[in-house]
Amino acid sequence: MRRARRRLHLPSRRRYRRRARAGEREAVMAGIEGRVALVTGGGRGIGRAIALALARAGADVAVAARSVPELEAVSAEVAALGRRTLFLPLDVSDRAQLAAAPAAVAAGLGPVDVLVNNAGIHASAPLQRMDDETWDALLAVDLTAPVLLTRAFLPSMYDRGYGRVINVSSVAGRIGLKYGCAYSSAKHGLIGFTRSLALEAARKGVTVNAICPSWTETRMLDEAVEDIARATGRTEAEARAAILRANPLGRAALPEEVAEAAVFLALNGAVTGQAIHVDGGEVMA
Repeated sequence: MRRARRRLHLPSRRRYRRRARAGEREAVMAGIEGRVALVTGGGRGIGRAIALALARAGADVAVAARSVPELEAVSAEVAALGRRTLFLPLDVSDRAQLAAAPAAVAAGLGPVDVLVNNAGIHASAPLQRMDDETWDALLAVDLTAPVLLTRAFLPSMYDRGYGRVINVSSVAGRIGLKYGCAYSSAKHGLIGFTRSLALEAARKGVTVNAICPSWTETRMLDEAVEDIARATGRTEAEARAAILRANPLGRAALPEEVAEAAVFLALNGAVTGQAIHVDGGEVMA
């Protein structure tokens, strides 16, 4: 008489897939409540606006920059929103400081889930008048620093199967910029880095995107207006109008409007490898 075989009731592949999808859905629906974010260049302007917007969305936020008084002020604003916070004095041109950043943030808040590479500098000059030091400094801050900082944080994101990398590029990364060879080169490179890493990280729970603002109501715009007025003899109002003439909306973006794009990218797990314009329609592509 043949002995009946016992069947092992193992979960089917379909059931495993359903469970995986359910886990992904729960992670998406949970948003960024309690997630840890790091914003470089977080002491003022766009960085400050992003830090506060992420805090309002439920994230605990570390802000990094060179100016301690500015960092203290923004950190206090984040705390006033009821979120945990710390500030990290950071010179992004210093590779040793970049390498130490993951441990510094983890010690105070935990591992970083959302990395916003916002720190940047700007310089304008005809190529023949641009010295090597200016070129090297601009690429070190605007391109190399985001690459190195992202590389430092990726292992932890991969281990946990979750991460958001948001690089603040510029419309200068999509078009040419007269007298801006170094700046435009760095911002083009940052978008290329964003798209390439997005492909590497796509199956590891990490999205990588860029934001491309045009002129924004920050100190950089104020300085550009002053420079043009001084060089041309125009009034500051005339210089400002000249800068914004090509903008279909006829105005500069607010830092808070750029921050809204950052929150969207932090929340959405289905968007990766994109360069999102916040530019009033200046570049339609």
